[in-house]
Amino acid sequence: MSGDRPSPLVIERILRDRGSIWQQIVAERDLNALTGRMLTSSAIALACYGAVLGFFHSPLMALTSALKLPLLFLVTLAICLPTLYLFNLVFGARLSVRQSLALVMVAITVTSMLAVAFAPISLFFLITANDYGFFKLLNVAILTLSALVGLRFLTSGMQVLNDHGLLAPETANATVNEAAAAPAPVQATPAVVPVGATPPAGQSAVPVAVPAGTAAAESTSNGAVTTAPAPVPAQPAGASFPPGVLHPGYQRSWSERPAPGDSRQRPASMTLLYIWILLFGFVGTQLAWTLRPFFGDPGQDFAFFRSIDGNFYAEILRTIANL
Repeated sequence: MSGDRPSPLVIERILRDRGSIWQQIVAERDLNALTGRMLTSSAIALACYGAVLGFFHSPLMALTSALKLPLLFLVTLAICLPTLYLFNLVFGARLSVRQSLALVMVAITVTSMLAVAFAPISLFFLITANDYGFFKLLNVAILTLSALVGLRFLTSGMQVLNDHGLLAPETANATVNEAAAAPAPVQATPAVVPVGATPPAGQSAVPVAVPAGTAAAESTSNGAVTTAPAPVPAQPAGASFPPGVLHPGYQRSWSERPAPGDSRQRPASMTLLYIWILLFGFVGTQLAWTLRPFFGDPGQDFAFFRSIDGNFYAEILRTIANL
């Protein structure tokens, strides 16, 4: 499946053909349309899951949760995206704002679609085990698991961009310049002996491999020697080039990647990505606490917002202790 003929469902394309998604982001090809499709799909999926959460209290709470859950993810993205973009700029990465946004939207799309896939399970426990504390912890666990899977896609996408030299281009260029400046090994060219002639002492008339790019010698039936240019291979055997830098005249296939464990695969911007993920998680959980209720305590009347007291983590610990 190519990026020019996308699947009707963007999540299907992400899961089945994620390589074309990374290619499209690397090339910055039609990113506005891709990001728009992911944004729409995520908002719909999160609204459906939010409705399941709020239905524990009342249909009115289901409606408000369907509005607030997509808002939670989008506002968290708006708060944290500038930090991710500036982190990359500070450490020399060449990511644009559109590329950064598309990468994070891939993670949010996977998170939202995985969460809505768990909606029937959540609804089942809502009907069969109508316990507020258990229902709350169950859905917090579902959202946490979905977010971890989505963020795994984010780190995979950033790794692909690093393989293509977008996260540490200066290091990649310096390495390839050193490789280009190194003298090429000199290979001996065998003597060309016409047909019927006796080779000089110490030399063999057996054909020997000719270096790439040099003329290959052939003998005609009358003993004359002719030469023809030999084809240049796509890439010299054993040649090593840094991630994201192609040998001159060589078109690298998408499946070719640097060897795992190469230290060049972990620039500073990749390390800061994990710090940004923690920041994204803290901002998201605090914003969720600010926008509560999503479930709605059945012992309290409906309210669009609750007063801000305590914090998300203390509430989770208190709920676990009360089970």
